[in-house]
Amino acid sequence: MRVVGLDVGRRRIGLAVSDPSGTLATPWRTVGGGGSVPEVTGRLVAHLTELGDDGDSADRVSRIVVGLPSHLDGRPHDLAVWVRALAAALEEQTGLPVTLQDERLTSVEAEQRLALGERDWRKRKARLDAAAAAIILQEYLDGHPQETSSHGSKGL
Repeated sequence: MRVVGLDVGRRRIGLAVSDPSGTLATPWRTVGGGGSVPEVTGRLVAHLTELGDDGDSADRVSRIVVGLPSHLDGRPHDLAVWVRALAAALEEQTGLPVTLQDERLTSVEAEQRLALGERDWRKRKARLDAAAAAIILQEYLDGHPQETSSHGSKGL
């Protein structure tokens, strides 16, 4: 079963996916983030169902991890209320457990990692959100190895 990570922004949402064992996070894609919670939820659910479309149960999604934005001092970011609403809508629509994960400095870390291999900012920017989602997801996977390896959920 796979775990999906989301880096939610006002304009874009980065998606990352774990390997079937729930050990390694990989950037997957970036989707549009603009719109209402129901609109964005619908777009995300459509992308999530692609993972299990081949019928392989190992490729099904068993959990969603959503980055929760906050300031460096721990105060909630303006976007946090919207992200919480999106997480609740995803849980309701998919029936999957949704976990909120601290995402402080993940975009900065993703930018630094991407800059090591790509000098062109435009090319890095296109991959930044998915890379940040992979960092959010990897932090979750590293802290919850027993939860990601269980196969109790039917998956999406």
